[in-house]
Amino acid sequence: MTEHQHQHHGAGQQFAWQPPAAPQPTTPQPLLTPGYPGYGGLPAPAEQRTPRRGSRLRIGLAGLVAGAVIGGGAGAGVVALVDEPAAGTGSPASAQSVTIENPDRATTATAAAAKAAPSVVTVYVSSGSGAGSGSGVVLTADGYVLTNNHVIAEGASGAGAVQVRTADGTLYDAEIVGTDPASDLAVLRLDGAEDLVAATFADSDEVQIGDVAVAIGAPLGLSNTVTDGIISATGRAVATGSTQDDATVLDAIQTDAAINPGNSGGALVDGAGEVIGINTAIATVASGLPGGQGQSGNIGVGFAIPANTAQRVAQQIIETGDATRAYLGVRASTAADDQNREVGTGAEVALVEPGSAAEEGGLRVGDVVTAVGERPVTTSTELTAAIRSEAPGDTVELTVRRGGDTRTVEVVLGETD
Repeated sequence: MTEHQHQHHGAGQQFAWQPPAAPQPTTPQPLLTPGYPGYGGLPAPAEQRTPRRGSRLRIGLAGLVAGAVIGGGAGAGVVALVDEPAAGTGSPASAQSVTIENPDRATTATAAAAKAAPSVVTVYVSSGSGAGSGSGVVLTADGYVLTNNHVIAEGASGAGAVQVRTADGTLYDAEIVGTDPASDLAVLRLDGAEDLVAATFADSDEVQIGDVAVAIGAPLGLSNTVTDGIISATGRAVATGSTQDDATVLDAIQTDAAINPGNSGGALVDGAGEVIGINTAIATVASGLPGGQGQSGNIGVGFAIPANTAQRVAQQIIETGDATRAYLGVRASTAADDQNREVGTGAEVALVEPGSAAEEGGLRVGDVVTAVGERPVTTSTELTAAIRSEAPGDTVELTVRRGGDTRTVEVVLGETD
């Protein structure tokens, strides 16, 4: 059975794309670490540390769609990290702006791109081992830029330099203000920047399935590339990480707008040109190479970090250099059905941490969480994503199955970094 894997797209992407150098298994087994130095070592959230029973789909170089067992044939979908270490440098595409040349023929996507494109930048990371590129979104006129943590991981490790090219072609040196690997976000500050065009952010809680979605970024180093589609799903629990112990769990927006290597950190905008998400991962299918090695490019399944989460984390990083997230304080595994089949019937609590929000709310070992508020929970990854979509201090209502009874538990979420 093939598996779904998730690919990041950002630094580590070569300007001239080449197939991944390392094998990328498509069988359910732990996979290789991501192909960029500095990624990894992230402690797993407590909600994710305990492996569920039976085999576990660890998809791509990092990631899985929680509870998804899709496929069964050689052509079934797989997801892997798009970005690989750059073998060398290349010539980046020239910068360009997006304007409406013919208003009479302008579409919603045209207008959205015209508004948002000036606020999207290309991020370059270089080191002794090569160079790569990703994307970013301008937060403030004086030079704060939001991108993915995995885009600048090598620069954050001290092994490389970071530069940013704005939509008008100006190249700036950049410093890393701070990173949050748990949410795969990072903030840069451009040296000497002023009068940049800051992006307008929408309320991502208002995003609906079927809404127009426009992705803007630098796939394959091609700055200011625009693609469009729709919102395919919201609240999609997506875990990226090469092992259970370096999982980054996202409460993602899913889109069919084309996203490819280098789009990571770029903007997903609505029909009004307002940012609804930060592009971070895609699904691919096996390329048909011997052993199932290699993956295709975009197949219309991409994922973005919701704008509300991205803004909250970015503001914390700008103010303190770090970010925090909501914390429940349990270790959980995906509950099997009564015949011990891992079809996903909830998140079964294996450990409740002393003094945690979970303990104070009355959760017990053996409880199975089946919903957070109105949101169904079928796997431990979905529980983590649902909790991380909240803010520290929020009060949430958990639906819990205990023995043969179902009850609700009210929990005031804690905080962790």
